This record gives sequence, structure tokens and C-alpha cells, in this order.
Amino acid sequence: MPSPRLFAGHQLRALRRRHALTQAAAATRLGISTSYLSQIENGDRPLTGLVQAALARAFPHEWGEIGEDAGLTAAALAAATDPAVDGPAAPDPGLHKALRQQPQLARRLVALHAAYARVEAQVRVLDDRVESGESLRRQPWEAVRDWFHHAGNYIDPLDRAAEALAARFPADATPRRAIAERLQARHRVTIEGGGGQHGRALRLYDPQRRTLTIDRTLPPESALFQLAHQLVRLELEAAIEAIVTQSGLADEAARALLSVGLANYAAGALLMPYAAFRDAARGVRHDIDRLRQQFGVSFEQACHRLSTLQRPGAEGIPFFFCRVDMAGNITKRHSATPLEFARFGGACPLWIVHEAVAIPDRILVQRAETPDGVRYVTMAKGLVKPSGSFARSPRRYAVTIGCETRHAADFVYADELRPDGPATPIGSSCRICPRTACDQRAFPPAASIIEIDPNARAIVPYGFR
Repeated sequence: MPSPRLFAGHQLRALRRRHALTQAAAATRLGISTSYLSQIENGDRPLTGLVQAALARAFPHEWGEIGEDAGLTAAALAAATDPAVDGPAAPDPGLHKALRQQPQLARRLVALHAAYARVEAQVRVLDDRVESGESLRRQPWEAVRDWFHHAGNYIDPLDRAAEALAARFPADATPRRAIAERLQARHRVTIEGGGGQHGRALRLYDPQRRTLTIDRTLPPESALFQLAHQLVRLELEAAIEAIVTQSGLADEAARALLSVGLANYAAGALLMPYAAFRDAARGVRHDIDRLRQQFGVSFEQACHRLSTLQRPGAEGIPFFFCRVDMAGNITKRHSATPLEFARFGGACPLWIVHEAVAIPDRILVQRAETPDGVRYVTMAKGLVKPSGSFARSPRRYAVTIGCETRHAADFVYADELRPDGPATPIGSSCRICPRTACDQRAFPPAASIIEIDPNARAIVPYGFR
């Protein structure tokens, strides 16, 4: 019995408009003509298997809302075309036919691919941990980092609660004034300015006296973030505590760190409410400087917020985000893309973020390719956080954010790169990078067999297999 034809014009039109795409731009992304797309949206033509596969590739996170088996289509497409798996990729028509005729087999394929991905990730983590000499017992900060990673760096209850709280602010008040007034009126908190009398505390709250001291040497956007952090700790205390209780973290230090991390997350969501920030980001093609000016936040805060826009049914572009210090240590990391960061040690030396650390206030752009064949557009910028005192060195680091090249049209920084330009081959770290021809390799990958020829000397003094 033939499958019923799928007419989903209104859903497709809504999806296109959420991404602020014209019919011509959407048709180009799907590989069809503008007139054909118009006929589909008007209900004159059904979604063929080829168009459904194109939709699954172009909008993998939102494709589930169109068609009963759309989620399976997207997952099966990813499994059948994963470049990390040997063998030719399954063609779109064949895949769609298999889905229609053997849905149970397709689900099994998806489950096997997911299991393969989990095992690969676990092996990389174990290799990285063993080779780095780290203890097999997770430290509290590692447990919290892993918790946020498994949560997809999007915490729906807090995000929506913070967005609702921001909506209650007076329309004619600046965020700083609105937050300060709410702290004083609703929570009877007096805000004071400090300048070193409390050691190095940037924010100090005294619950008995109900006083909040903010270091007056902080940049305005940092001071605003500290005010927002304190407000959400008071307003969303029950929601934060409920998430901590359900987190499964047994270590008290880890639970305390998670509580702080959740308050930081909610503070960012308060200053950059989800829908408003997502729409603004699309409108300026994710130009970080324009976003930070519009929302009164720092460059780093705007980058981090972009990496959290993964609300089901209203996802933003999947970004990765990380922060790297002068020694190459990754001090913040999150990826909503296939890119995985090394859990221990530094990042790949070929990654442009390391150059950005040494050149503050300059934006660098790079097209990079990971060992699995996925290409990314990466933007990195070096930042300096002042200390407020000659006796204390300023903090120097770089932040980087990027997306797969298929989203380049929506990422303003990709304009600096030639569409047909080369990509820099990068990896996660030398310990888990399989590349054999890399002049920047510091040491061989874990569990490899070293090969040394005493009669020959290359840039890297050994081979491996």
C-alpha cells in the first residue's frame, strides 16, 4: 500500500519564517527552485522524499515538527552519511525508500549509530584522561561541566522563568535600573559599591544585613551581570534548588558549584531573554558586537548565550563556544555541534583561538575541518579583563564561537572567507587526534604504536599507527 502523500506547506512556511529566510534563500538551501517551494507552501505539491531529506539536512533540529517520521528521517540521514563510518554514504532516494519500507530497520540503524557514537566518546574520554595522568575520579568542577554538557547547555525551566521575569521589567527602564529597583523593592536589598575592602570579591551578599556589594572597578557589563546573578538567586531559588536536587550529583562541592552555574545561566537568560535575543541574533547575522551593544552585555556573555539557544521547537543555529587562557587551557566549553573539545589539557595548536589570545581586541576568522570531515567557520577574539589595580595582573584570554559551514550564510564572520577556500585541519588535542600528517603534533595519540626510522628525520620525529 503506497504511503500517503505529505502536504505540509504551512509548517514549512512557518519554519522558513522562523529562520528569517526568503523563499529564494530557503529554496537555495534545499536545492530546489523558488517556484517549486512556493507550490509546496501553497499546498499545491506534496513533500517528496528528496525534499524531506533536504529538509532533514538543512533543519535537523526542527525537522521533527513536519511529518510523523521526520525525526527518524533526520536521525537516519545523519547515521547513513556520517563520514566517520567507513563506506559510501547511502543516497537520499534509497534512504527514503528504506524508511518507508523498513521503518524498524531504520530505527535499528539509528540506535546502532547512537551506540557507536557513545562508545567512541567514552573511549576518547578514557584515553584523554589516562594519558593526561588525571585521576579516574571526577573532580566537582568536572562533574558540573559534564552535567551541563548532557543537558545540552539549555535549561528550560530557568530559561523560561528568567524570560518571564525580564518581561515584568518596566519598558522605559534600563536593565541595570530595573534589576536594582526590583532588588530593593521586592527583596529589601541595599546595593553598595566596594573597592577592595572585601579582598577580591566581585560580588558579596550579606543575607543578614541584606546588603549587596559590587566591586566598583568592574566594567559596567560585568557589574550588571553580578546584579542579575543576585536577583535570580533570590527570585528563582526554588527552581534552582529543584534542579540541583534532581541532578544526581552526590558530592556537596559539585552541588554547590552547580547551583552557582545555574544562577549564572539564569542571569544570562535574564539579560538576554530567549526570544528577543534569538530574533536579534538572526537579524544581525550573529554579529557579536552588535548584540552586546543592544543588550548591554560583554562580548563573552553574548558568545556564551548564543551557544545556549537550543529550546525545542525554537532552536537557534547550533554553535560551539569555548574560552582559552594564555597557557592554552580551555576554561569554558560547550558544543551544540559535532565538534568535541578535549576534556583535559589544551586545544589543537592549529586552532586560531591560540593566536587570538596574543592579539586582544582583534577578531580572527578561520575555516577549520575536524578529522570526521565536518567543516566549521570559527570566530575568535582576544579579550583583556582589567583587575582594577596595578598590583594585580589583568586576565588575558580568548573566546571563540563557531558553526558548521552549512550555516555560513547566517554567520556574518564567514563573509571574511572565500566560499571555495581551504580549511585548516584541526583536532581536539594531540592525545586523541588521529591525524598522521601534522607538523604541529606535540605527542602521539593514546594507544598508538610508535614507529621510528633512525635513518630519516621528519618535522615530527616519529610515525605511528
